[in-house]
Amino acid sequence: MHGLLDSPRVFDGLKRALGEGRHPLLIPDLPLRLGLTPVPEAAELLGSHIEAAFGLDQPVDVLGFSIGGVIARTWIQLLGGHQRTRRFTSVGSPQQGTFTAQPWPGRLLAGIADLKWGSPLLAQLNGNLDNLAGIDCCSFYSAIDLAVLPGWRAVLPVGRIQMLPVWAHPQLLRSPQAIAPLAQELLRP
Repeated sequence: MHGLLDSPRVFDGLKRALGEGRHPLLIPDLPLRLGLTPVPEAAELLGSHIEAAFGLDQPVDVLGFSIGGVIARTWIQLLGGHQRTRRFTSVGSPQQGTFTAQPWPGRLLAGIADLKWGSPLLAQLNGNLDNLAGIDCCSFYSAIDLAVLPGWRAVLPVGRIQMLPVWAHPQLLRSPQAIAPLAQELLRP
């Protein structure tokens, strides 16, 4: 799942690094409308795309970048995705909220407001982690990330954590120093 100002093309470098090792791939293009779309609404759309591509029962591995990781996590934890998710990889996703979302009013930018420290959505997700039990979770982040401030807030409360040696949020999916460990994680048996 892509980030706020991204399209599925943000994953082109990672797709090349994966080669034929991860097929079929679903990379939906969700209308996040610059943060107007609430995260739970986007998560419902993500679930619809997954069902259309893989049916109701096929196990899936899920990767989300930036707000896409919170959208994917919402689908997993709140909309039944935990029943079929084997792995969840979060890349630069404000799983614990981000300072950059703090000033935005929820009435105008509901999706961005869902990323505030202590937002009702993040409190709900972090308040009950039972639906992440049994899922192989991994968080990748950049210590110097200007989209997720501070960078360490871009980690799930469970699973493995790996800092990537990049300087900016977009480099998490564009830099060879980030793509190599991401591909290694995704190709792990």
